[in-house]
Amino acid sequence: MQTHKRILGALLGTLALAGQAATARDYITIVGSSTVYPFATVVAEQFGRKTAFKTPRIESTGSGGGLKLFCAGVGVDTPDISNASRRIKPTEQRRCAANGVADIVEIKIGYDGIVVANSRRAPQFKLSRRDLWLALARQVPGPDGRLIDNPYKTWKQIDPALPDTRIEVLGPPPTSGTRDAFAELVMDRGAETVPELEKLRHSKDPAEIRALMKKLGIPAGAFSAQGKRVFKAVAQAIREDGAYIEAGENDNLIVQKLQANPKALGVFGFSFLDQNSDRLQGSLIEGKAPNFDNIADGSYPVSRPLFFYVKKAHVGRIPGIREYIAEFTSDSAWGDEGYLADRGLIPMPEAERRQYADVAHSLRPMPALKP
Repeated sequence: MQTHKRILGALLGTLALAGQAATARDYITIVGSSTVYPFATVVAEQFGRKTAFKTPRIESTGSGGGLKLFCAGVGVDTPDISNASRRIKPTEQRRCAANGVADIVEIKIGYDGIVVANSRRAPQFKLSRRDLWLALARQVPGPDGRLIDNPYKTWKQIDPALPDTRIEVLGPPPTSGTRDAFAELVMDRGAETVPELEKLRHSKDPAEIRALMKKLGIPAGAFSAQGKRVFKAVAQAIREDGAYIEAGENDNLIVQKLQANPKALGVFGFSFLDQNSDRLQGSLIEGKAPNFDNIADGSYPVSRPLFFYVKKAHVGRIPGIREYIAEFTSDSAWGDEGYLADRGLIPMPEAERRQYADVAHSLRPMPALKP
C-alpha cells in the first residue's frame, strides 16, 4: 500500500511539473539552514556572475523549516534545494516520499564547528560539555541524585573557576539544525557524565530502566521500553526560565546581541565567529579553541557536517540547477584553497570531496535511511 502511495505521489509530482511548464520559474529557489546560508549565498553570487542563469533566491528558514518546505511536493511552487546543518532525518525523508519527492540527491559540502562565543570585552570562557549541560538543562541532579528543576543562576555555581555572572545564553530555536546538533554534541555528552543517565541511555532491560528512572526521580508515566528515549527526553530538554533565549534563525542577530550584552554567551556556527573575530571570541570547549585547524582535525569536540539536498525531479525543468551544483562542488569553491574556506567552511578531505563530487555529477539519489 505504501509503495502504491509513493508511486502515485511521484506521478502526481511529475504531472504537476508538466502542467506548470508554461509558468515555470526561470531561477532556482533555495531554503534551509542559516549556517549554510552564507556559503550558499557566495556560491549563488559566483554562479550568477559566471553563467547566463539568474542568481538563485535563497531564504534562511532553518534546517527543519527548509526541509519541511522542500518535502511539501514537486512543482514550481516548492523549493529546488534545501540547505541543512545536519543530515535529513528518516521521518523527513518519508514525508518527502509521501508527497512525491521520490529522488533526493544528498551532497555534503564540508564541516562546521558550533561555537559558544561572547564579546571580546568580557573574559573568555573555558567550558566543558558538562558545564553547558548543567547550565542549560531543564532538570539536573540534586543533592540526592534525583532530578530537580535547574537551580543554577550563575556560572560560578556550576564551577568555582567560571565567572560569577548570570547564565544567559542566546541560541537557535528547535527548527534549527544548529539546535539539533547542539543537543546531540553538547547536551547528550554532558548528560552522559551522570552515571545513571549514561546507563539509562544504553539500557534495553525494562527492569533496569524502571530502577534507574526511580533512582533519578523520573515519573513512572514516562516509562519507555527504550532507555535511550527517556535519556534524550531528559538530556535534550532546555530550561525555559530565561537562562536560554531563543534568538531566531538569524545568527547575525545573535552576534549583534552579544556585542550589546558582553555578559551573555551565544551559540552559532563557526563561520559567524570567523567573520566577527574582531568583536567576538569563542569559548574553549574541553581545552580546545574553535578554530579552523581544530575543527578540521576533529580535536574540537563540537563539530558537524553540512549538506544541501536537491530535488532531482526539478533538474532539467528549472534552469541552472545542474550548473549551480557544479559551481558549489568545484575545487575553486569547496576545495582546500577555495573561496568558501575563506568564509569559514572547513573543507572535507580530498577523498570525501571526490565521493560527493561524483554524486553531484551523476545526481545519484540517496538511499532510504533507517529509522
